[in-house]
Amino acid sequence: MQLSESSIVVTGGSSGLGLATLRRLEQEGARVCIADLNPPAADDVARLDPTTVYVPADITDETAMTAVFDRAEAEHGPLRGLVHCAGRGGDRTRIVNRDGEPGSLETFAEVVRINLIGTYNVLRLAAARMVRTEPRDGERGAIVLTASVAAFEGQIGQTSYTAAKAAVHGMTIVAARDLANRLIRVNTIAPGVFDTPMLGRLRPDIRDGLEAMVPHPSRLGAPDDYAHLAVSILQNPYLNGETIRLDGAIRMAPR
Repeated sequence: MQLSESSIVVTGGSSGLGLATLRRLEQEGARVCIADLNPPAADDVARLDPTTVYVPADITDETAMTAVFDRAEAEHGPLRGLVHCAGRGGDRTRIVNRDGEPGSLETFAEVVRINLIGTYNVLRLAAARMVRTEPRDGERGAIVLTASVAAFEGQIGQTSYTAAKAAVHGMTIVAARDLANRLIRVNTIAPGVFDTPMLGRLRPDIRDGLEAMVPHPSRLGAPDDYAHLAVSILQNPYLNGETIRLDGAIRMAPR
C-alpha cells in the first residue's frame, strides 16, 4: 500500500502502541484519524500533523465507531488502512480462587467484550468502508489487528485475556480469506512485553524481571518497534493472513 495521502484509522492512537504507529504513519505522509476513549496528551497534540484528527470512541460501540469512519472519510477520503491497537489488560483472575470459589464470570466477559468483540466490531466496520473504494495497486485496503503472545502461552490468571487474544489470532486467517475477493488484507501483530502505559505502573523490580525474560534484545519492547512492523505490514502487498510475534523470542512462563 502506498501510504502517502492514504486515509488510515488508528484505534488507541492517543498513547502507547497506537501513538507510536500514528507518528510513523504521519512520517510516511498518511492522513490519520485517531479513535480513542481519551484524547492525546497536550504535549503530543502539539507534535501531531495538522491533518490528524481525533474522534472519541468506544471500540465496542457501533454508533461511535461509525462516527470515526465517517469523520476519517470526510477529512481524508476513502478509508485505506486500519491499525487496531485499542484494548485492555486482563483481570488476573484464577479459575478457582484460594477459597475454592469460581472466578468471576463478569470480569471474564468484560475482558472478552473489549478485546474480542471490540476487535470484530472495528474489523467489520472498517472492511465495509474499504469495499466501497476503488482498488489501487491491486488492493482496496489493509488491516492490522493486535493480539498478544498470551494467545500462545498465557500465564496463570490470564484466562480471559488469553481467550480473547487467541480468538483474534484465530480470526486473522479467516478474515484474510473472507476479504480476499474484496482485495483487502488482514494481518495481526502479537506483541510480547512492551513499555506502554499499562506496564508503566509496575514496580521497577518487576519491570527488570520482565526485561530479563527476553532473550534478545533483553529489554521491553518499545512502542516504535510495534509501529515499525505495523507500517511495514500495511506497505507489503504480499503479506496476508499472518499473525506475527513481536517479542524478542520470549516464551512466557506459567506465572
